[in-house]
Amino acid sequence: MGCRRMSILAKFSALAVVFVANVSGASASEFFRPWGSPELALILDGYEHNVIDFHEIVEDKRVTAFIHKGSDGMPPKYRCRGTDNERALCRQTWQRYAISKELYRTRRTLAKKLGLKWGAYHLARAGNPLAQARHFLDFADPQDDELIALDIEGLNSEKWMSLDDAEKFATYIRARTGRYPILYANEVVSRRIAERRTTLPILSRLPLWYARYKPTIRGAFPKGNWESYAFWQFAYQGNCSARRCPYRVPGTNRDIDVNVANLSPDALRSSWPLGHLVEEQLPLTFPLPIARPEPPNLPDFAPPASMIADAETTLSPHRHRIAGYLQYAHARLGITLTASAQQYQLPVNARETNASPVNDLY
Repeated sequence: MGCRRMSILAKFSALAVVFVANVSGASASEFFRPWGSPELALILDGYEHNVIDFHEIVEDKRVTAFIHKGSDGMPPKYRCRGTDNERALCRQTWQRYAISKELYRTRRTLAKKLGLKWGAYHLARAGNPLAQARHFLDFADPQDDELIALDIEGLNSEKWMSLDDAEKFATYIRARTGRYPILYANEVVSRRIAERRTTLPILSRLPLWYARYKPTIRGAFPKGNWESYAFWQFAYQGNCSARRCPYRVPGTNRDIDVNVANLSPDALRSSWPLGHLVEEQLPLTFPLPIARPEPPNLPDFAPPASMIADAETTLSPHRHRIAGYLQYAHARLGITLTASAQQYQLPVNARETNASPVNDLY
């Protein structure tokens, strides 16, 4: 009995191993849990309040790059004015701003020294897009080997940068740096941009950093010009608890964001910092109906009463079409068809199910 129980347990253990292997690797694909494929590169992104140990992070060889928050909307007001409390708050804001800027540059130096690729994103707020672009360039001071990203969190233009302003932001960044940013967007924002790709020719072709916290995004692509994502942000604090998390990275807490690229670490390093536009796709087209010709200008013609009566009884749903055919034949061919309309009768099933044939010219 004991041996039999051990045998059953061994079989269950073997099945569990196979199941885990299938879920984590073999069943993974570009649109279904790609982070389960150990050969694909991972990218972390964070901001000033994340606790990060880069020395531990690089122990995970799949982690290839780090994208850090750079600027956020517009910088604080330069001069502090108003009441004592307002001036004190202004000075505190400037203090936090200066600390976050210094922290950003310190982390960049350390991460790049440890071999990680580096990038920065701008959190796009409502307001002047060109002023925000200048703010980002001043804050992040992106080097030629560093990725630039534009983060659009929603479509409320009173809170977030509008899509038209984002188009101006991306164009300005390209003019100043020689390359385009990538675009961070969720399903709602990316779908709207795809729908407006004719009026947003730049924004709709930026490499897409797609935020979607589901195990699968099958059916989400193609989306306008996007056949797929550049990065997929699949893990964040909302779906990473103390017990369960899509992916845990050493040296970080569960509030870190984790992304996957459909590239190996070496391939991602070679393509970094992106900065190009994706190829423009032809608009989706549907078969257009064949244009119906103008009705011929024919003299009045009255088919024989017997023919009309016959058509009424045998081909009632098609009587007008039959009469038109007979009229056309009489006028163009100079003959009068006197044969029974029974010879034009359609099969019973056709009469019942195909009253309006597809692409019928007449």
